[in-house]
Amino acid sequence: MNQCISIFYITVIAFVTEYTKALENGLVRTPPMGWLSWERFRCNTDCKNDPDNCISERLFQVMADLLITEGYASAGYEYVNVDDCWLEKHRSPNGQLIADRSRFPSGMRALSDYIHSKGLKFGIYEDYGNYTCAGYPGIIGHQYDDARLFADWKVDYVKLDGCYAFPHEMEKGYSEFQAILNKTGRPMVFSCSWPVYQIYAGIRPNYTSIKENCNLWRNYDDVQDSWVSVESIIDYYGNNQDLIAPNSGPGHWNDPDMLIVGNFGLSYDQAKTQFAIWSILAAPLLMSVDLRTIRPEFKEILLNRKIIAVDQDPLGIQGRRIYKHRGIEIWSRPINPIVSTFYSYAIAFVNRRADGTPSDISVTLKELGLIALNGYLVEDLYENVDYGILYPSTKIKVKVNPSGVVMLKAEVFVDSKYPNSYKYVFSL
Repeated sequence: MNQCISIFYITVIAFVTEYTKALENGLVRTPPMGWLSWERFRCNTDCKNDPDNCISERLFQVMADLLITEGYASAGYEYVNVDDCWLEKHRSPNGQLIADRSRFPSGMRALSDYIHSKGLKFGIYEDYGNYTCAGYPGIIGHQYDDARLFADWKVDYVKLDGCYAFPHEMEKGYSEFQAILNKTGRPMVFSCSWPVYQIYAGIRPNYTSIKENCNLWRNYDDVQDSWVSVESIIDYYGNNQDLIAPNSGPGHWNDPDMLIVGNFGLSYDQAKTQFAIWSILAAPLLMSVDLRTIRPEFKEILLNRKIIAVDQDPLGIQGRRIYKHRGIEIWSRPINPIVSTFYSYAIAFVNRRADGTPSDISVTLKELGLIALNGYLVEDLYENVDYGILYPSTKIKVKVNPSGVVMLKAEVFVDSKYPNSYKYVFSL
């Protein structure tokens, strides 16, 4: 029997982003979108026995081609990011990083040129430490040379991990490397891992400094190819939203890690949930999936332009969990357009239950904090259902599958006959 949940009181948290100084290199004014290798292909270096799936220039060229031919690039996915395991195990005699000669025989500048020739952008991985997480050379002692090399390779995006480094030195070290990258004159997105390593070490990250030096940063565990992993990340972002949400905004983003939509660990409903919540969180949308074999229903999720538009909303406000009770959660994000003092909203209704039957969620718009008396144009972003104009007193009822999501957009309605007339609710 379906359970009906009527929500009478929801405290709607004000979505006010505290103004602090942030990195302003003009990049990623909306969350970056693209493809990277790590979650799907990990550190597979066996090109002799597995040439189609090893970390190699061929793999990145193929994925770049598919971003174009399969419509991902036109939907906004523009970065092709190399992750760990691209290097030789040792630097050259003069201390320069060297791409593995057998797997990247043309070199990284040639790969960069290939990706740029497709109208895409090129990202690379390194580590603030003696070694990368997989044991390849890190940047310590070579920061200036490596930054110049990345600029010479026309890198657009640098992900700097934190293995084999001291967490208490990361604020100073990451900040210094950001300054070195900027001095090259090459605009490069800077993706940091410093907060998560400090959190693991019991150090409270200095988010003021992080925002001044990083375009995006990791706060929590690596995503794994499982629903348990995705749930743990959702819980972290919900439970810690008062601390981390105010730090997000244009040019500086919290990063809950890769999209695993289309791999092996998520059902169709769970994949929809990850994509919806990541868009509510204003998260980077970085796919890590084999684009050659992805099933059509998962591809459709990744190419849902209405949900991508939520993620890419130029206001850049990170959404929040506004309700949680007995396995039911509601997440809300203010988005454009704004009319008078009223935001439009994206709303995600999430069923975290595992009792084998969909749950009915019933709530009025006013209980969600949507209080403009002129009403809202409401649509379902997955099912493409248009609900028309709904009002604060209107009760909506959605049916949500176990581990699934229903995602709505509520756009503030303006009567075209009276565009300057607007009604207010003064109290709840």
